Amino acid sequence: MKTITFITGTRADYGKIKSLILELQKKKNKFKTNLIITGMHNIRKYGYTIDEINKDKILNCYSFNNQSKNATMDIILANTIKGINKFLLNNHTDLIVVHGDRVESLAGAITGCLNNIKVAHIEGGEISGTVDEILRHSISKLSHLHFVTNKIAKQRLLQMGEKKKNIFSIGSPDVDLILKKNLPNLSKVKRRYNILFGNYAIFIFHPVTTELKKIKYQIQTFLNLIVKSKFNYIILLPNNDLGSKIILEKIFLLKKRKFSNIKILPSMRFEYYLTLLKNSNFIMGNSSSGIMEAPYYGVPTIDFGSRQKNRAKLSSVISLNDFSKLNNLINKFKQKKHKYKPLRYFGTGNSQKKFLSILNQKRIWSIKNQKQFIQLNFKKF
Repeated sequence: MKTITFITGTRADYGKIKSLILELQKKKNKFKTNLIITGMHNIRKYGYTIDEINKDKILNCYSFNNQSKNATMDIILANTIKGINKFLLNNHTDLIVVHGDRVESLAGAITGCLNNIKVAHIEGGEISGTVDEILRHSISKLSHLHFVTNKIAKQRLLQMGEKKKNIFSIGSPDVDLILKKNLPNLSKVKRRYNILFGNYAIFIFHPVTTELKKIKYQIQTFLNLIVKSKFNYIILLPNNDLGSKIILEKIFLLKKRKFSNIKILPSMRFEYYLTLLKNSNFIMGNSSSGIMEAPYYGVPTIDFGSRQKNRAKLSSVISLNDFSKLNNLINKFKQKKHKYKPLRYFGTGNSQKKFLSILNQKRIWSIKNQKQFIQLNFKKF
């Protein structure tokens, strides 16, 4: 039996790995799963989403707090390494599974690599344009197995010196949930979160850590336009990266004004969020959800700034670098629902079955922990 330890620090990465964990739990004779829960999941102002995880009947959960008030990302990284190391000292693990580009994932990859434990990285090889991309590539270099969304991501990992036979294209695991036919219906979702209006848009705006001086102006301008538009909005709070305090302050000031057409939520259960996204007029801000999930439903995305600038250029995504055209776009999409042709750029589903099939291969477990850089055959200049 192989023991596999997953790590989650945000609502987003949990949505990506949930289906993989549940699939492995079905194979109790072959795999034991652990889940380390930390980061935003344990913070009240972000919705204390550990409660949502507990509802999913995930086995063998271990939770710890990795941050205190005003902790910077480097301190959070150090605290997370300590917390994961404490778990590993008392719990045998054959493979650590991390997702994406968060500091919790980087901590998991560092801890695994330095403790002679294999590391698997979900959704490596993606590019964005911010510090997140640097973290993602660092995680890939610390990982032994790579589960990517498509061929382009695979090519990038090859360019980074990763071994071809250890890169597997399984699509984005949350596509299994995106394409799920039995998502909660919209009425149920609205009742659960007390959403009292009809048509609506979703707004999510995360900090770009290298552009701190711009954040205050950007979030205030967005919120002013939201109020001015007199349309209905569901606003989800940002992640907890450096700069999030500025965004939260402005959103909480807006909340005090008690607009009946604006619903502010700290977080949501992922399946419920997908139902809201699927039925929205548009999504606006700088969340990767507008790039990776909204196109599957044909929902328009107004993507602002540099956070996703190097992501895939899809027809339903309108990218803006300033606010000059934003008001016109809001007015266009609030009038009626503009559905684009659904696009399946990040996979076609069934990722959990592909993931399981790969872990069932004997070769996977004999991969050497000492990695070698694979040199590409460059032409001589």
